[in-house]
Amino acid sequence: MAGETFSESGKSVFASPFSSTSGELTDRYGRRHNNLRISVTDRCNLRCLYCMPEEVVFLPRQELLSFEEITTFVQAVLPLGIDKIRLTGGEPLLRKDLHKLVRMLSALPGLRDLSLTTNGLLLEEQAPRLYEAGLRRINISLDTLDPQRFRLLTRRDGLERVLAGIQAARQLGFSPIKINMVALRGFAERDLVPLARLCRDWGLELRIIEYMPIGAEEWERDKVVTAEECLQWLEESIAPLRPIANDPTSPAQEYEYLDGQGRVGIIASISRPFCRHCNRLRLTAEGKLRYCLFALEETDIKPLLRQSPPDLLQVQQLVRQTVWAKWPGHQIHSAEFVKPTRTMHAIGG
Repeated sequence: MAGETFSESGKSVFASPFSSTSGELTDRYGRRHNNLRISVTDRCNLRCLYCMPEEVVFLPRQELLSFEEITTFVQAVLPLGIDKIRLTGGEPLLRKDLHKLVRMLSALPGLRDLSLTTNGLLLEEQAPRLYEAGLRRINISLDTLDPQRFRLLTRRDGLERVLAGIQAARQLGFSPIKINMVALRGFAERDLVPLARLCRDWGLELRIIEYMPIGAEEWERDKVVTAEECLQWLEESIAPLRPIANDPTSPAQEYEYLDGQGRVGIIASISRPFCRHCNRLRLTAEGKLRYCLFALEETDIKPLLRQSPPDLLQVQQLVRQTVWAKWPGHQIHSAEFVKPTRTMHAIGG
């Protein structure tokens, strides 16, 4: 039945007693939610080890939410306090004419922040249209500057295309441009410092992400390179860092180099979980709402968006129910932790 929330086993879970369509979007633990990540496709032109399997069966295209359905959903949640949106995938630039969605969302009153996460392979070609459509903030995933290790990590070639995409974004004036690096042991020891130096030289902000149990491969805890290790390597090889006071709902703790040449952010999901300040929701490419990257239940929004006309009041109620059902945290360090059946590419980065 549309409107119910189901676990992966198919069992219905409780609904929120809140059905109001106005006021803050708050869960049982007092966390106010204003941040929405929207996946526009599960397709990707890379096969990163920590994200997805080599062989993938992608969703039929007709199952994906249309740009109009995505915009309708955003129109429904803006009155609930959602004012920050990030477009993700899969690889979002594989979605045809993505700049049209950017233009549609940019025009919505009340949307304070719109950003995009991409692997950069198609960015050089598409950056001008995205910028003209209203996009300004962009994150580019890049784990190494070595072509051979790039292929080992992504199972594809394309490093030069990613670097060309970064340069195109710089020349157009995208700001900030953040480089997302997953710190995976066996790679980060050699790749972190060169990437950090590139970011300093090019005026980019490095985002270091601890390796999480969300890919297709069995997660190995000893492959996690912690935030403390990364900071130590940067300070020993580049320059001292100092923490910057930042928004507690941000997943990254930010640091700046004492010599004034740039910033680094570290998303320490494993060694420093930030669940108690989490303010994010996720919408998958086929219209499933998730309250956490590691959630085991989803709320199907698509049937309501495909009604004629869409039932926006019911959409708002389901969003409130989903937020109210949110757990305290991901429990990665608990014996009760269960890895989601979906991998990162199918949820949205």
